[in-house]
Amino acid sequence: MSIMKFEPLKELENFSSRIQRYFEDFPGFGMDLSGAFSPRIDISEDDTHLYVEAELPGIRKEDLKITLHDNILTLKGEKRRVEEQKDKNFYRNERTYGTFTRSFTLPVEVDSDKVDAKFEDGTLMVKMEKINPKPVNEKEIKLS
Repeated sequence: MSIMKFEPLKELENFSSRIQRYFEDFPGFGMDLSGAFSPRIDISEDDTHLYVEAELPGIRKEDLKITLHDNILTLKGEKRRVEEQKDKNFYRNERTYGTFTRSFTLPVEVDSDKVDAKFEDGTLMVKMEKINPKPVNEKEIKLS
C-alpha cells in the first residue's frame, strides 16, 4: 500500500493556471489577473535533475532575480518599455510590460547548493539536482 501526500491547494493551483492560460491565449490579455506581465513556464525532470524553463523575451539579465527557499523557486523580474513614444499613433499595441513574480513549490526536494541557471536569447533555464528521498523510517509501536 502506498501513501500519497495530501495537497489540498494543488487543485486550486491547477485551476488558477488554467484560467491564466485561457487569458494569455487572447491578444491583449497577455497579462496575469493582477495586471502584470506573466511569462510562460515549463517544469520537467529526469532521473537526477529538475528543470525549469521560462520564456522571458525582452527582459534584461539585470532585471531578473531567481531565489530558492524551502523548496520554493521564485522568479521575479521586469519587462521594461524601451521608451515611451507619445508622438506615434499606434495601429496595434499588443506587447505587454511590467513586473512579474512567479513562485513554484517544486515537486521533489532539490539541493539548493547544486543549482545552475542560464539566460540566453530570452529563455531562462534552471537546472537543479534532486536530493534522494530519505527512506521512510517507520516503526510499529506495541501497545502495552
